[in-house]
Amino acid sequence: MNFSVVTSQFASLVLQGVALGLIYSLIALGYTMVYGVLRLINFANSEVFMVGTFTVLFIQVTVLGHAVTREPMHGWPLILALALSLIAAMGVCALLAMLVEVVAYRRLRAKGANRLASLISAIGVSIFLSESWRIFTDSRPHAGPRLLEKWSFGEFHGANFRIDTMMAIFASLIIYMVLLRFVNGSRLGKAIRAVSMSEENSLLMGINLNRVVTLTFAIGGLTTGAAAFFYITIYENTVFNVGFNLGIAAFTAAILGGIGNLRGAFFGGLALGLTEQFASAIIGSQWKAVTVFIVLVFVLLIKPSGIFGEAVQQTRT
Repeated sequence: MNFSVVTSQFASLVLQGVALGLIYSLIALGYTMVYGVLRLINFANSEVFMVGTFTVLFIQVTVLGHAVTREPMHGWPLILALALSLIAAMGVCALLAMLVEVVAYRRLRAKGANRLASLISAIGVSIFLSESWRIFTDSRPHAGPRLLEKWSFGEFHGANFRIDTMMAIFASLIIYMVLLRFVNGSRLGKAIRAVSMSEENSLLMGINLNRVVTLTFAIGGLTTGAAAFFYITIYENTVFNVGFNLGIAAFTAAILGGIGNLRGAFFGGLALGLTEQFASAIIGSQWKAVTVFIVLVFVLLIKPSGIFGEAVQQTRT
């Protein structure tokens, strides 16, 4: 164990942990939105993220024709390329999430199936998407082009404030604030909160249950697609099983914060990202995935409701 690296690289580890944690938070929002309404874990959300990463590469390489070895873009062409990649990833992930809801959940819910059946169905969809992409890509990793030149705003005690890292941090904060405002203030957001509290009473109030559930999956897909875009922008590569580890980490973040709670997903992701970075620095990056499982088991043993577990019982969104 190397504890000296914590003091020498503290600021850098914090910055990297925040950036990674916010990516986890965006994916965790997809888990927590669905759980808040249906009380079910959408395990296919990790594969929705994976499809989002390949969507970003498809737009950048195939549609825009930007080869991996090409020089970074600048000016308005760069802004338009990044905007198109982000919108495409969010749109595809939202559509795929809605399709998952129709295929894996809706008919089972209409037939009054128990939650175990829906859970098995979601796992089946997850395996189908993962294996389909494995066959389609021949299990090969795919590198992304560097559209954005990784210039730095400067350094502070060893922390390099790169443009891609700062963009991911600030954009994730904006997405979270917009989603929080939507759920708490809009008419559709209030409908989501009503269904999360009581499906029976919401039906009596004239709320279209299927519409609300589909909207919830779509919102989760949008945030997951944004996470896929920022992941590619920072790490510039993906593979068919990229969603597995990140999906487990995002699920752990949702559990850590209190699944079903937006604030819990956000701060749970931040906490897990920081924990991973410091654990990797101290005991080695090969233990990074193990750290996630340790945190998950620890939370389930000590406080299964999560950090904001009390709020889940009140708002459940």
